[in-house]
Amino acid sequence: MFSRLSRPWAVVVCGVPVVGLLVTALAAPLPFSLAQPGMTADVLGENKGTPVITISGADVRDTRGELRMTTIEATSPDTRVRLGDVLDGWWSTDQAVMPKDSVYPSGDSVREIERHNTAQMRQSQDAATEAALSYLKLRDDDVKVTLKLADVGGPSAGLLFSLGIVDKLDGDGSGGDLTGGRVIAGTGTIDPDGSVGPVGGVALKTQAARRDGATVFLVPKAECSDAESELPKGLRLIPVTSLEGAVESLVALGSGKGSVPGC
Repeated sequence: MFSRLSRPWAVVVCGVPVVGLLVTALAAPLPFSLAQPGMTADVLGENKGTPVITISGADVRDTRGELRMTTIEATSPDTRVRLGDVLDGWWSTDQAVMPKDSVYPSGDSVREIERHNTAQMRQSQDAATEAALSYLKLRDDDVKVTLKLADVGGPSAGLLFSLGIVDKLDGDGSGGDLTGGRVIAGTGTIDPDGSVGPVGGVALKTQAARRDGATVFLVPKAECSDAESELPKGLRLIPVTSLEGAVESLVALGSGKGSVPGC
């Protein structure tokens, strides 16, 4: 009986279940994904040898500068993430621990998730095209836009797609480039009416942007604090809530006239 054990032995005996629990916790898979800065792609250029944006039915401008959409790379949905991995991720500045359900739809297979992300990307491209043409007051039955970006899924490139279309067709509206010749990066979903929405993972995306030469990052306004948390040196944040506001901010930045919002 435990009541008759000496104090040292009682501590040892009571500690055995705790050790067992710790061992189990270290070995058990947890419902998290580990994410890190991913690839970026210039929507004004090519991706794997194919133009990201192709436009017919309207005059297309030669552009300078870059508009880089950003991504994160996350462990696959069937990866077993354990407590040690989570602890390492929490202490790392270039890695994030995210609930798996926030990265992948709960309960879906890898193939179903891929189909879901592909469908989201297609919807995002359609919305981006509609938003850009509406902003420019162009009819989609006269102007045809094709968007291609290999190996990327989800809706978070919507804003950059729209900005790329605007830059190729109208630039800054005065004969110059919307980028002002800079490397501009960013993220954000977009609705057909031009509204910009949050996406998640922005602290990692700012690192990917700076790594690939960006000096300006367009971030959904609702995610300013997240973007500021690990902001790389030399990267300026511009919060946006709409396509129109994003264009106005870039025009003001390029011309040096007018105010450019900050987080």
